[in-house]
Amino acid sequence: MARVVLLLAALLFGLAACHDSTRRVKEGESIQAAINDAKPGDHIIVEAGTYPEQLNITKDNIQLSAKKGATIVPPGTLTPNSCSGLAGNGTEAGICITGSDIVFGDFVEHRKVTSVGTYVHNVKVEGFTVIGFGLNIVIIGAKDAEVRKNTVIDGGWYGILTVGSISSLVTRNTVKTTSLFFIGICMDDKSDVHVTQNVISDYDIGLCVQTNKADVGHNKVSNCCFGVFVEPFIDGAKVTHNHITKSNPLCQTEFFGFTGGILIEGATNSEVRHNDVSGMSDYGNPVPEQIAVGIAIIDDTDGTGAVAKGNQVTHNTLYDNEQDILVATTGPGNEVAHNKCNTPAELCGK
Repeated sequence: MARVVLLLAALLFGLAACHDSTRRVKEGESIQAAINDAKPGDHIIVEAGTYPEQLNITKDNIQLSAKKGATIVPPGTLTPNSCSGLAGNGTEAGICITGSDIVFGDFVEHRKVTSVGTYVHNVKVEGFTVIGFGLNIVIIGAKDAEVRKNTVIDGGWYGILTVGSISSLVTRNTVKTTSLFFIGICMDDKSDVHVTQNVISDYDIGLCVQTNKADVGHNKVSNCCFGVFVEPFIDGAKVTHNHITKSNPLCQTEFFGFTGGILIEGATNSEVRHNDVSGMSDYGNPVPEQIAVGIAIIDDTDGTGAVAKGNQVTHNTLYDNEQDILVATTGPGNEVAHNKCNTPAELCGK
């Protein structure tokens, strides 16, 4: 009998020690309050509705999921957090996934991250519609963060930005605007970033690559000025299996007249393969230097002086562009081969 009593007591103690790891938020309630009350490992489910909030996630192992129709819009009063001012004075993020004791460096398009005191781990955000912030979703100072299946609209500077983080995954999001805004998704991480299967439209730059060895694959980009921009000194980026189409006519007046599908500028050892690039048009722009190009490898002659070298552009399909491929670099080791394209003949005949 004593043994049975002990077993029952142990069972009851175990049940008492368990807590419900699922929390639900309904319209009219506060998502941030649920985040503040959550314990690591909790899953917060947000029901359909409009939530005028900024969300700030600083706890490890939090999963934040939205039901269809859950929409985050700017509140009447904005609250400063780690993401405040990230894209310039007065800019705020709709959802900020952030570590702590972050040290910032220079401002170049956004504030650079010099160091992170403590990373936030394993945060997942999915299913939200986020509208009208300076940056709609930000990952900063995080490890193994996931942002998936969200719809972000009218992010004035960035739809989604991951910066100063490690092993970020940004996948299956829809990023769009009702005008021509700055950058759809930008990755400026410490290492190991994966940006895949996103749909991006109506930005100056659809995908900006500022992380060495970034994995940028299976995305669909349309109606932008540049589909993918691999920036100077970035090494080993993989840009593969993306579908990029139709440059935006507004680029001729609002983005200095420059358009293109994939731009490798002063980067090294990039792998650009199995992409489909079409519809890059300069809309009659008479300036020869501003011809719309499907894929370009160039040196950064006007800025950093970075020389493009060791880049591979292979097995891509290009059509209906003003020019399919452009190589304008003094750097060694760039390979352009096995592409389906027409212009120029000396590059497309290989």
